[in-house]
Amino acid sequence: MPSLVKVRILQKHCVWIALTISAFLAQPKTATAAQTPERTGRVVLVLPFDNRSGQAPLAWIGDSFPDTLNQRLSSSGFLTITNDDRHYALEHLGLPADFKPSRATTIRIAQTLDADFVVVGNYTINQSRISVQAQVLDVHNLSMSKPLADSSELARLFDVENALAWKVARQIDPQFNVAQPTFLVSSGAVRLSAFENYIRGTSAPSQQERIRRLQLAIQDTPNYPAALLALGKAQFAERDYDHAAATFAKVPPTDRRALEAEFYLGLARFNTARYSEAESAFKFVATRLPLPEVVNNEAVASSRQGHDAVPLFQRATAADPNDPDYHYNLAVALLRRGDTAGAQHEIDQTLKLKPTDGDAAQLKTRIASGSPITATPKAATTPPTTTSSFEPLERIRRTYSEASFRQAAFQLDQMRAMRMASLPPAERATQYTQLGQDYLAQGLITEAEQEFQAALASDSSSAAAHAGLAQVRERSGNTAEARTEAQTSLKLHPNVAAYLVLARIELQANQTASSAAAVGNALKLEPANTAAQGMKQALQARGQSLP
Repeated sequence: MPSLVKVRILQKHCVWIALTISAFLAQPKTATAAQTPERTGRVVLVLPFDNRSGQAPLAWIGDSFPDTLNQRLSSSGFLTITNDDRHYALEHLGLPADFKPSRATTIRIAQTLDADFVVVGNYTINQSRISVQAQVLDVHNLSMSKPLADSSELARLFDVENALAWKVARQIDPQFNVAQPTFLVSSGAVRLSAFENYIRGTSAPSQQERIRRLQLAIQDTPNYPAALLALGKAQFAERDYDHAAATFAKVPPTDRRALEAEFYLGLARFNTARYSEAESAFKFVATRLPLPEVVNNEAVASSRQGHDAVPLFQRATAADPNDPDYHYNLAVALLRRGDTAGAQHEIDQTLKLKPTDGDAAQLKTRIASGSPITATPKAATTPPTTTSSFEPLERIRRTYSEASFRQAAFQLDQMRAMRMASLPPAERATQYTQLGQDYLAQGLITEAEQEFQAALASDSSSAAAHAGLAQVRERSGNTAEARTEAQTSLKLHPNVAAYLVLARIELQANQTASSAAAVGNALKLEPANTAAQGMKQALQARGQSLP
């Protein structure tokens, strides 16, 4: 069922984020923070591109543009609107999912979803070459940008879509400073045939066709996170929980989709009574994005193992005090602990929020009777309908709103940016650089470049930030700029990272003597550095010793 979330309106389970941000905004700012412009208008809706090729079998390409552009723009600090919410808007307006909207209807869709910008476009294909045009609609000013165009051989569809995403980001935010080559390498090693099957699978009319297409995508590219998540969700919808869990577990923990994958992994394991594994999966999500429904599920999985989950249920209730289920769960956990007074208070709160809750009414009677409940819940037993033998069970949340989760993460990023803005420039640069290195270690080079650029905007003399940017340029294949950034870094302060960038560049150019010199300098700074030691061995294999 499509999410009924309007992106950008904080959901009740995101209240804790809103309160934290409000508290921070109430604090006095330093002069540096006051001079930092607030970024607004970051919500983007990408519509499927219009197929003007005259070739119906290539219509899937139009559906692929929202997928790629959403990924690139999300990685660049924009909040993109999901497919489900787009379909919700169409349904809300009484329009079919494949409707081709006019400009007026596009504005209505955008307003329904609170989007700031809408990306529309079309493509043509002639003799295996694709040409694309896109425009950006500014919803608030009701103005359309000039066409943004790109073209290439159809086999290089990723390059076209990534280049277009970069142009869209620049159109929306003229100060956007991530280099285009960084976007071009962001799709990784996904094969075009796998991408086609993934897109066709996500829009397939039946679950069987969806699963078949997604399995083909993974056969082509086994480590394809988007296809793995989509396949796992399709298997989960079919109640094939064991296969779904195995699929979700293959999504790398460093991937942006890992939170959603782990949430569903937790549900899959919970549905097969593997509560310890379910608890671990929910805990993975909660430690990174502690939304109340995730903490609640972690608590329920813990409770099913006979553990005291009261502290976790208290966290969920504190984060969202207006949810009756959280109060109900806490009441059950407190009664199981023997705290009758606490359980009475929580069940009263439940019935105040939801007077028609039959189980809560039975639990209230149970509490009043002074009858304890079992220390270890028996999930496999269906609770009897009579009050005297009623054995309550804590309630788990079974739905995941991708838009809400991504919005919460977006809000956390905004809050982090505000806090960073209050730091002295040098310290701010240090923290941005560390974040960039963390992203780089995960292979997220777009995010990494943004952090390094932010570090340099705070302190242009940061040697570590220049070294980080050198690594980004090296990964995107821009050898000349990688060399320049590494040399700039070393002029500011000798460091291993910059020396190793130069060493790899020289080795690739077969300049082994120069590479050996750079490796030697790196080892003088850090004799035990494993990367430098690896470079030393590679040089020795070529007959080149260090100076």
